Amino acid sequence: MTTPHQRLVREVTVADVTRPLRSLGFLTIGLFDRENPRAGHETTLSIIERGERLGFDSAWLRDRHLQYGISSPVAVLAAASQRTSRIRLGTAVIPLGWENPLRLAEDLATVDVLSGGRLEPGFSVGPPRRLDEIAPALYPDTAELEDFGYERLSRLRRFLAGEQASPFAGSEGIEEYSERVEPHAAGLADRLWYGAGSPASTTWAAENGFHLLTSSVIRSTTSTDFDREQHAQIRLYRETHPEGESARVSQGLVVIPTDSATPDQRRRYEAYAESRRGRVGIPQGPQRMLFAEDLVGTSEQIAERLLSSRAYPEVDEVAFALPFSFAPDDYAQILDDIAGRLGPLLGWAPA
Repeated sequence: MTTPHQRLVREVTVADVTRPLRSLGFLTIGLFDRENPRAGHETTLSIIERGERLGFDSAWLRDRHLQYGISSPVAVLAAASQRTSRIRLGTAVIPLGWENPLRLAEDLATVDVLSGGRLEPGFSVGPPRRLDEIAPALYPDTAELEDFGYERLSRLRRFLAGEQASPFAGSEGIEEYSERVEPHAAGLADRLWYGAGSPASTTWAAENGFHLLTSSVIRSTTSTDFDREQHAQIRLYRETHPEGESARVSQGLVVIPTDSATPDQRRRYEAYAESRRGRVGIPQGPQRMLFAEDLVGTSEQIAERLLSSRAYPEVDEVAFALPFSFAPDDYAQILDDIAGRLGPLLGWAPA
């Protein structure tokens, strides 16, 4: 007698999926305790190591400043690069308003070299949140002069591509100087992502050749249906990007399979999703941001939801977001079920 899982595996074949999932990733914020920050950072590194053992293709870190989440994803990924050998390492996203593009280019290139070319950096632009409060610390003399727009990101990419950063190259005494960012990480400039949430930013990312990170938050334009809006965003990106249908898009939703969860975990997962359900379908704030519904259930149920949606069949890369406040054992169970059950139902095979 076949089980529902076996029937769905047979029925949902690679041929049935519009774009069989070829890249399975996960995203974490890396929470830590104020008085014991090392433990949280070690947990994040352990999660990335576990992801590689399970065959995940990528692991992504979010960026949080003056909070109790990872503030320096590039530094954490440098550590992760020495504990892993295959999994790609991404940021989703680094807000460039906090960064000097030249210095960040040096850090990114260094980590890419250390990782063997596995870095997949993602960015956003715009002024830092709460800029009026942090400007005296971040930009005490230049806050009003800083350009927080797209040019900041374009400058970063030019540095990563090897364009001139200084008119001088050569020897000065015993010192040797380069005109470009060193180390130079070949190919890194072609692996840059942009976290877009509006039609304007999506169009810019496509026209400028950045890969698209689309998440569980998007700006409402014509409806309050998140799935409809995200589908329209992906279509806009592909129709604008020079590579068309082959342009890379990664979808990041909160996905919580419960196949191997304990009864206590299932209760907590469902309570977590229920606590956030009230904002679904209701534009939030002056920018009218829409939030996706968290997907909680068996892998079969989640696969059915994804495959019957508008947006998911348009992508072949995902970075499913781990809920911020869960325990390490919860993350282990969720990753095990995503890699062992959900991924194969979506046409994915572990690396």
